[in-house]
Amino acid sequence: MNFLYDHYGMRKYLTITERNAFLEAARKLAPEVYTFCATLTYTGARISEALAITPNRIDFDAGVIVIESMKKRQRGVYRAVPLPSAFIQELDLVHGILSSSAAEGTGDFRLWPWSRTTAWKRIKTCMNSAQLSGVHATPKGLRHSFAVGAIQAGIPITLVRKWLGHARLSTTEIYMDAVGYEERTIAARFWRSF
Repeated sequence: MNFLYDHYGMRKYLTITERNAFLEAARKLAPEVYTFCATLTYTGARISEALAITPNRIDFDAGVIVIESMKKRQRGVYRAVPLPSAFIQELDLVHGILSSSAAEGTGDFRLWPWSRTTAWKRIKTCMNSAQLSGVHATPKGLRHSFAVGAIQAGIPITLVRKWLGHARLSTTEIYMDAVGYEERTIAARFWRSF
């Protein structure tokens, strides 16, 4: 069974080009919508995991965002996912993380105080703006895209597993079935024989 395609053979993940179009469209939306869209894209977080992020879960010194894994049997299971430095600064600029945490003495408020439905609609609006539709144009498609992109970039599968919060390596291994640049390069050597 292939988990990267639906029962009609449609791809469930965004390609690099589609992912970039999504981020470009997100930049044109409200700043807090952009940061939400980019957080899902850069972390592979599930929509509920991203909605639970608070300022105290962003470690500016380490350059990571700490995500509570929602599909575990107990609460309090966390994983740290690195973020681009420029994006961490954008999170602070848009949400005033460093100043609000210091002023309030706590960073225990949600960055995006939306419902799951509202967040899902905002992702779909952005996908529509990027002219993306289909089974892959969803929050889950962003998670799949993160995993496929990381594998295709040569990130060790054990690290991808950690970033996604998978309990078993076999769950992460499904992303190795995606056809990427490397596989097309190998196939091109074969095509030259025709």
